[in-house]
Amino acid sequence: MFKKTAFGAALFGLALSASAQNTGAFSDYAEVLRVEPIFRTVQVSNPVQQCWQEPVSYQQNVGHGHRYARGGQGRGRSYTGPIVGGVVGGLLGNQFGKGDGRTLLTVAGAVLGASVGNDVSRRSHRRARHQQTRTVTVSEQRCSTSQNYTQRQQNDGYLVEYRYQGRVYSTRMAYDPGRRLPVSVQVVPQG
Repeated sequence: MFKKTAFGAALFGLALSASAQNTGAFSDYAEVLRVEPIFRTVQVSNPVQQCWQEPVSYQQNVGHGHRYARGGQGRGRSYTGPIVGGVVGGLLGNQFGKGDGRTLLTVAGAVLGASVGNDVSRRSHRRARHQQTRTVTVSEQRCSTSQNYTQRQQNDGYLVEYRYQGRVYSTRMAYDPGRRLPVSVQVVPQG
């Protein structure tokens, strides 16, 4: 198989060589007379980030109220409302009851008064906490990015002037060929 393939490739190469000889094409070198770079202007984008400090205001709740410390814990709550409510409720219950009912009404009035006092105390504490705010202004960094465009010259190829057998030609190429330029020459009979 290898021998047939190698033999076939050799025959193909001979046929190609004979074809090139029949067309009269061959390679040679031409003398380069002048090389002139060609430039074009391109626009280049450069992102530029600018940052600044900006004052920003926030509303901050400020809680005031009666605080107590229990076991070193500073979470505060006042028992004044429930105590006062219980005493007032007990006095009112005591005045309306007679006999054994007086004790029952006194206890019920104290419990009811303590509950009402607790509710009133919570509402007033919540209202005081929501009503007392202060404005805090801090400085925060803000940034924005913009595009800065510049123009620059970029190489876009070369204009090459060369001489072959006394005649001057010119072409545009992607690279500088140096002092000699390989050319493909084809001789075709007139007819």
